[in-house]
Amino acid sequence: MANPVSAEARRRLAIPLRPLGYGAAAAGFTALGLLLLHLPLAQRLERQQRRQLANQVSATVLLSQVALERASPSELAELMGTAVAVGSRPPWAVTPARPASSALRRQAEALRDDLCRKLTSCPQVWPAQTAAPGGPGRGAWVQLNSSLETTTWLFAPIPALRGWPPDPQLLSLAVAFGGLAALLLFLSLEVQRPLRQLDAALEGVGLDAVPGPVPARGTASMRHLTAHFNAMLDRLRQASQERSTMLAGIAHDLRAPLTRLRLRLAQSTPWSAEERARAERDLSALEAITAQFLLFVGAEGKEPPLPLPLDALVAEAANAIDRVSMDLESMERCVRPVALSRAVANLLRNAEDHGQPPVRLWLRTLPEEGFAILVGDGGAGLSAATWERAKQPFQRLDPARGGLGHSGLGLAIAEQVARAHGGTLSCRQGTAAEGGGFVVVLTGHSLPLI
Repeated sequence: MANPVSAEARRRLAIPLRPLGYGAAAAGFTALGLLLLHLPLAQRLERQQRRQLANQVSATVLLSQVALERASPSELAELMGTAVAVGSRPPWAVTPARPASSALRRQAEALRDDLCRKLTSCPQVWPAQTAAPGGPGRGAWVQLNSSLETTTWLFAPIPALRGWPPDPQLLSLAVAFGGLAALLLFLSLEVQRPLRQLDAALEGVGLDAVPGPVPARGTASMRHLTAHFNAMLDRLRQASQERSTMLAGIAHDLRAPLTRLRLRLAQSTPWSAEERARAERDLSALEAITAQFLLFVGAEGKEPPLPLPLDALVAEAANAIDRVSMDLESMERCVRPVALSRAVANLLRNAEDHGQPPVRLWLRTLPEEGFAILVGDGGAGLSAATWERAKQPFQRLDPARGGLGHSGLGLAIAEQVARAHGGTLSCRQGTAAEGGGFVVVLTGHSLPLI
C-alpha cells in the first residue's frame, strides 16, 4: 500500500525547511568569507598592532631612561605604572624551565627589531609569560640605558594576537559577504532557474505542440506565475483537441455522403454527359477538400516514419501533375510517406494552377541525412508579405478557385509537413541554372524509426 503522506504534504513540510537551508548557506558563506578575509587582513592588522606597540614602547623607554636619572627604580615603576626590575636577568623571564609560546617569542623579536630602528641603541628584550599572582603577565622586559651599575628592566605588556572571536571589522565584512552570497544563491535557485524553465517551456509552445506542465518552484510569486502558465497550457491543449476533433469530425462526416452521392451518380441514367462531368468535378473537389482537412488536423499526418527511396516517392507524387520536368537525386530517407507526398503534390498543384509553365521539380541531398525538394515554375512569384499570408490556413489568394477543391490549406500543410521533418518551407527566385522563375523549397531530415 502506498505511503499516505502525499506530495502536497511533503511540499508543505519542505516550505519551512527552505529558509533554514538558506540560513545554513549564509552561515557557510560567512565562515568561508571570514577565512578568506582573515588571511590577507589579519596580517595587516597584526602589522598595525606591531607598529602601535613599537611606538608606545619606544616612547615609554625614552621617558623611563630620562626619569631614571633622577628617580629610583621603585619610583620609576610607580611613575610609569608598569613593572621595573633590577638585575642581570629580569624576573619571570623566559628560561628552559619557563618556556614562552612561539607567538610571544615572535612578537618579542619583532619588538626588538622595531626598537633597534627607533632608538639609538639596540636594547635587550626578554619575553615573559606568567599567570602567577603578582606576575607582570604576558609581555617582554626591555633593557633601559642608564648610568646605574646594575641593569634596569622595564616591562612592556604585549597583547595576544586575536584568534577567536575574530576582529569585529573582519566579522562584519564576513557577515556582509555571507548575506550577499546567500541572496545571490536564493535569486539563482528561486527566481532565475524557474524563469529559465518557463522560457524553455514557452519556446516549446506552438500550433502543433503543447509542452507538459512546468513544476511549480521558487518563490511564491514564481509559483503563482507557473500555476497561471500551466493553466494556459491546459486551455491551449483543450482548445487544440476541440479544434482537431471538430475538423476531423466534419471531414469524416463528409466522406460517407460523398461516397453515397458518387454511387448514386454512377447509377443515375437521366444525367447528360456534361452534367455528369460537372457533378464528378464537384465530388472530386469535395473529396480533395476533405483530404486536405484530414491532413491539416493530423488525422492522417501521424503515420509512423518509414525508410524508403525518396526519389521514387517524389516521382510518384508528381505523376498526378501533367508536364513536369524532374531532376531527382537518388537517396534513401526515413520519412512519413503519405504526408510528404501530399505536401509535394500540393506544391506542384499550386505551381500548375497559380504559376506559369514550365513546372520543374528537383530533389537534392543536404548534410546530416537532409533533403531539399524544390518546385519551380516560370511565373513572377509572390512578394514576402503575400508569401507569409499565403502560408496561413484557409487563405486563398484567388477566391474564384474556392469551388475547384482549393481550401487554402496547401501551403499550410506543406509547412506543417516540413516542420514535422525538422525543416522549413521557403521561397525564392530561381537561379539561371534553375531556369529563373519562382521556386518553393521544402527541406527536411530523416526521422528516427519508432
